[in-house]
Amino acid sequence: MPASERVRTRIKTAGRRFHANDNISEFIREGEATELQAEVEAKMREVLKSLVIDTESDHNTQDTAKRVAKMFLNEVFRGRYTAQPSVTEFPNVEHLNELMIVGPITIRSACSHHLCPIMGRVWIGVMPNQHSNLIGLSKYARLADWVMSRPQIQEEAVSQLANLLQEKIQPDGLAVVMEADHFCMQWRGVKDVDSKMINSVMRGSFLKDANLRREFLALIDSRKS
Repeated sequence: MPASERVRTRIKTAGRRFHANDNISEFIREGEATELQAEVEAKMREVLKSLVIDTESDHNTQDTAKRVAKMFLNEVFRGRYTAQPSVTEFPNVEHLNELMIVGPITIRSACSHHLCPIMGRVWIGVMPNQHSNLIGLSKYARLADWVMSRPQIQEEAVSQLANLLQEKIQPDGLAVVMEADHFCMQWRGVKDVDSKMINSVMRGSFLKDANLRREFLALIDSRKS
C-alpha cells in the first residue's frame, strides 16, 4: 500500500479531516515522509508527461519532478507534514497589560485553488493580562510560518493563526491583520498585478474596544510604508 494510502487510512479511522490547510503530521510514521516524497515525484513525472514535456532529453526538466516533490513536502507545504514548532511560554510576572504589536512578519503561502503563491505580511496585536503566557518574539514568526506553509485561502489562514495564538497566550485581546499579493490574480485570470487582499481577525478587547482597535490599526498603518 502506498504511503499516502496508509496515512489517509489512519486519518479516516481517527475520524479526522485532511483538508489542504490541515496539519496531518501526527498520522505520518517514521520514514513515510520520504516515501511520500518519492510518490509525489513519480506522479509529477506523469504530470509533465501529460503536458508533453520531454523530460528525458530536456536537460532543464530532467530533475523537475524531484525538485517539485521536495519543494512541496519540505518547504512550501511543510506546515501540513511537520509538527508544531516548540514554543517556550513564560508567565506574565510583571502583569503587563499594555498593547504589544509584532510585525510585519513576512509570510509565504499558496492558494489552494490554483497552488499559486501568496506573498505578504502579518501584524499581530496582543493585550495580555496577568494570567497570559508570554512567548519569545521569534516564536510569533515561527508559528505564523507553520500555519501559512499550507495550501489555503487567506481568510482561513488568518483565523487559524489567531486561534493558535489565542490558545498559546490566552490574552484579553488579540488582533491579526494580513496583507498579501495573490499570484492567482497576477499570473492568470484578470492578471492584475496591483491588487492586494487585506483581512483581519479581532478577538476580545480588540473587538469590544473601538479605541484600542483604532490605535492598533493606526500604529500598523504608520509602519506599512
